[in-house]
Amino acid sequence: MYCAIPALFLYRSYGHISMSVNITLMLVTGMFVNGPYALITTAVSADLGTHSSLKGNSRALATVTAIIDGTGSIGAAIGPLLTGYISAKSWNGVFTMLMVSALISGLLLTRLLVAEVAAKIQGPGTQELPRSRPPLPEA
Repeated sequence: MYCAIPALFLYRSYGHISMSVNITLMLVTGMFVNGPYALITTAVSADLGTHSSLKGNSRALATVTAIIDGTGSIGAAIGPLLTGYISAKSWNGVFTMLMVSALISGLLLTRLLVAEVAAKIQGPGTQELPRSRPPLPEA
């Protein structure tokens, strides 16, 4: 996601030079924007399908998947709405909005990435994500 920020900046700055530059920069920008999205949705689906709390309950899996898809649909509806509003004032604002969105996404994913890498380094038996608060002492 962090790579999408300079790719968006380069596209905004140099995409108008020629058709081939536009196509190349659009391809690179799309790879950095859509690539993480595709990986994240695939990983979430795989994790949900094998999570122990579902215990083979296909109805619960369908409900959770629908909630995740619905949340994505809300984001897909808000993005173009904001783009239409901002583009009436300035296209630079649209690219700024996209870069800020990529930064926020990267920041939100960084904690998860660090936790996953730390769990992989510790070994196969410790795949739990760290809690935001320490567990309460047992009574």
